Amino acid sequence: MVTVFRVPPESSGQRLDVFVQHELRRTSRTRTQHIIKLSAYDEHGKRMKSNDRVRAFQHVLLWRDAWDEDAVPTVIPVLFEDDHFLAVDKPANLPVHPSARYHKNTLINMLKAERPGEFLSLVHRLDRETSGVIMIAKTAASDRALKRQFEVRDDVEKTYYALTWGHPRPAIGSDTFRYECRVELDTENPYRVKMRLGEGPDSLHSATRFTVHETKERDGRTYARVTCDLETGRQHQIRLHLASLGSPIVGDKLYGPDAGLFARGVDGELTPEDVALLELPRHALHARMLAFTHPITGKRITVDADIPGDLADFWEQLG
Repeated sequence: MVTVFRVPPESSGQRLDVFVQHELRRTSRTRTQHIIKLSAYDEHGKRMKSNDRVRAFQHVLLWRDAWDEDAVPTVIPVLFEDDHFLAVDKPANLPVHPSARYHKNTLINMLKAERPGEFLSLVHRLDRETSGVIMIAKTAASDRALKRQFEVRDDVEKTYYALTWGHPRPAIGSDTFRYECRVELDTENPYRVKMRLGEGPDSLHSATRFTVHETKERDGRTYARVTCDLETGRQHQIRLHLASLGSPIVGDKLYGPDAGLFARGVDGELTPEDVALLELPRHALHARMLAFTHPITGKRITVDADIPGDLADFWEQLG
């Protein structure tokens, strides 16, 4: 397989490893240099090195053998279905749509394989590590109607369940509160997937209502069991809000205790110390409930997904 990158004028003169890392987005500098050593060629078939300087409009080719995709959960429970849409309980670590790392092993492709010939379209998305309720339209009409409804959000309710390091609250004694801020893409993060608080012209309003139901202590650390009701649906909203409150989600590699965890996780290079620090192999976030208006009948629909076993067991073993 070959991936071709065209160098834009603004990148002219960059080192090849800097340029390629920027294009690959979710890869560490060390991993990028390893990829270049194994697979980088110019358009004339000449091998390239990490310290080569790229030129405007040059083509950089990365050749590689097709890899076997990581194993993913294959059981996808259906929570609700009629002629217009279905709601499923997405397992943790199952990507919802194809990417550079996952092509066949995705939620939408697995459903299409089970239902050949059916119209199936994702109405919204969940992060790969997030489990819970997700909607798939079965007709073009319901797809358009549901996406409009989710975009406007007036009739859509989303509730998530999270386990956090620390006790999230803006003030002492307040376990039910609303958190509001503006968010934007963190342009200083090399992977271009992380969000941050911001007041720039491109920042967006975000708001979440939190309820802390219970806390536990272990080895001097506080843990909390929290429900999160979304008022807006920004990228990584809950994860960023809780981290900003000083209580990141357990297992979160991007907003958690070490900025390098995300890159090492993507590259499959987590150390035993990393695993111990994270405590869970995925972030402890679950889409618990989704309520909306049926796009055809107009009836109110509520879909629930039970708390998955890994999160329930983790909370229980805290004592």
